Amino acid sequence: MKAMILAAGKGTRIRPITFTIPKPLIPILQKPVMEFLVELLRQHGFDQIMVNVSHLADEIENYFRDGQRFGVQIGYSFEGRIIEGKLVGEAIGSAGGMKRIQDFSPFFDDTFVVLCGDALIDLDLTAVVKWHKAKGAIATIVMKTVSKEEVSAYGVVVTDETGRIKAFQEKPKVEEALSTDINTGIYIFEPEVFNYIPSGVEYDIGSQLFPKLVEMNAPFYGVAMDFQWVDIGKVPDYWQAIRSVLLGEVKNVDIPGHEVAPGVYAGLNVAVNWDKVDITGPVYIGAMTRIEDGAKIIGPTMIGPNCWVCNGATVDNSIIFEYSRLGPGVRLVDKLVFGRYCVDKTGAVIDVQAAALDWLITDARQDLPAQPPQERQAIAELLGHDGG
Repeated sequence: MKAMILAAGKGTRIRPITFTIPKPLIPILQKPVMEFLVELLRQHGFDQIMVNVSHLADEIENYFRDGQRFGVQIGYSFEGRIIEGKLVGEAIGSAGGMKRIQDFSPFFDDTFVVLCGDALIDLDLTAVVKWHKAKGAIATIVMKTVSKEEVSAYGVVVTDETGRIKAFQEKPKVEEALSTDINTGIYIFEPEVFNYIPSGVEYDIGSQLFPKLVEMNAPFYGVAMDFQWVDIGKVPDYWQAIRSVLLGEVKNVDIPGHEVAPGVYAGLNVAVNWDKVDITGPVYIGAMTRIEDGAKIIGPTMIGPNCWVCNGATVDNSIIFEYSRLGPGVRLVDKLVFGRYCVDKTGAVIDVQAAALDWLITDARQDLPAQPPQERQAIAELLGHDGG
């Protein structure tokens, strides 16, 4: 069976991570989120997968290649062009990406699934396809029911008593929401849906195709399913997803490494004197990371591979990406460190290099920077450093 993963977006809401990592490759404890989707598709018999790519396309293609090592076949549709010798992504919308593949050669010749490449899910795709076919639908949205207080963060789907879709509301106010069913970015389509998508133009599934299906009174349905859906579309979402995985709240995601103490997991060859550090799980520490004596780590926390946590540093409820060096006495609480960027759990970003903070946080592979004492106290307080 055939499927498509939407992977062409720039991931602007989850910057700075997507400056160098395409959103489908963002790691969930060292494993790309799209790999979980490929595994789910394979488990339900979807072994022919098209992926539209644009931003950092070569990163995605070089990781998944033809899909052979994942037990599937994967093909790619690049959206963009070469300008002055460089690949420049020019995404053409989710529906436009589907149409481009179909116009190239009619690939989708039977019921097919479309997934957004930025969520962890454990959905029973087989059951959804069965429901879709029983309805005689041309398109089906998989919905999830949320609390009334949460609706303003999502696209709301309004259906009648048979499940037929009547309207949409984009992030409505709580008091104006007509439903508590939200669009999860998981779709089932019949090939006839391409009759509603124009060729050669940018076209979006949610904002253009779906309203058109409602307007044309097409057999278009929504089904609310009880399944786990962990979105990583924004930095706060990603931060919460890693926390949930470490707390054991996400199905089908195991913490890698070996458990060296209750709730403390370590990769290969971690350099640490366990008797001289204070670690409270759940914590994951990646391979070849050095934790100096006197460091304090409080979970849920992930420290990636090849990091260096200096003496007296505290890492509390934070996510530290690979090759990060945290200087002596640094105190990080509720932070995400990615390269030269430090992000709080609301998504606010500090560029540590531009702010002359790279004596506190730097790349573990480079020579240690000078530490300007005249700036130490004021800047240290910005990051929660004790200034000592």
